[in-house]
Amino acid sequence: MFRIETEVDKERGQLLRSRLRAANTAASPVLRSLRGTPGEREVPLHVWALDDSGDLAGGLVGHTWASWLHVALLWVADPHRGSGLGSHLLSRAEHLARAEHGCLHARLETWDFQAPDFYRKQGYEVVCVIPGYPPGITEYTLTKRLG
Repeated sequence: MFRIETEVDKERGQLLRSRLRAANTAASPVLRSLRGTPGEREVPLHVWALDDSGDLAGGLVGHTWASWLHVALLWVADPHRGSGLGSHLLSRAEHLARAEHGCLHARLETWDFQAPDFYRKQGYEVVCVIPGYPPGITEYTLTKRLG
């Protein structure tokens, strides 16, 4: 018998993450080979664009891990859309990921009403499509080989 609980518990969440990481490391020679190397840790990678008054015009938030750049967020303010700023932010992040972190690939997720075509123009390829996530929207996962 088990007692099942459903409350949010950050301490147990960290314990679970630690135990899963240990199990994954034991099961995978690839993950085991990452242990103790710079590629083992997620390293934040942020790129910001500020306008002349210092306001945020756009930005990219992501991280690098295991020779991959993962772009979590990319946003450009309405007045600057279509100016090439989004392409510049993405290109800069890809360059930093390659040059400073040795990344060979990039990945990201976007919804159908956001920017799948933009990312395709930047050389990304769709590798996963999830219709109805959330209901009425399609989510795309895209990847790109860097360099």
